[in-house]
Amino acid sequence: MKQHFVLTWKAKNNIISRLSRNSYRLKRINDAFAFARDSRVLEGTLAIAELERLHDLLADVTGEVSWRIEGFKGKRGEPLLQLTVGGTVLLACQRCLEAISFDLDVDSLLEVVPAGVELSQDELEDDTRDFLPVERELDVAELVEDEILLALPVAPRHERCGLPGAADAGERVNPFATLANLKGKPN
Repeated sequence: MKQHFVLTWKAKNNIISRLSRNSYRLKRINDAFAFARDSRVLEGTLAIAELERLHDLLADVTGEVSWRIEGFKGKRGEPLLQLTVGGTVLLACQRCLEAISFDLDVDSLLEVVPAGVELSQDELEDDTRDFLPVERELDVAELVEDEILLALPVAPRHERCGLPGAADAGERVNPFATLANLKGKPN
């Protein structure tokens, strides 16, 4: 007699994560400044299971995202990285907890600066530039994951999604309706 085991999505995600952690090699850029100066390009894919900081926000960690980093010099000679990330992730709806398909379309322009460098208040307040402090080496998976986290909605939910059990709740009662009826009646 065969036994069938039913795994929850969280258990499945944990298994996938552990299996893929050992088999997936993550890329690094040895010198981010030279990468930008030499106008290099690096692209690839990352398994969503590898992006562990996303796991609590997702309904499912299967699949992958594609990414591309292109280095170049800006108008002032500053080292810049153009990062694009695409793919689809399944977020957990904040109301019903079911999966929501979310298309990633990340396109970030990052100015590479030495880690620990003091930036002026004007530079920090300039919304047209995003700074990426690095020693020399850059972890691509960490950068991709950071940009995905910034792109996700704060509280994802389906367009027409009620609270769990709201369909059974019946008509909503206004607590001030009784007071409105009493208003104007003599004592």
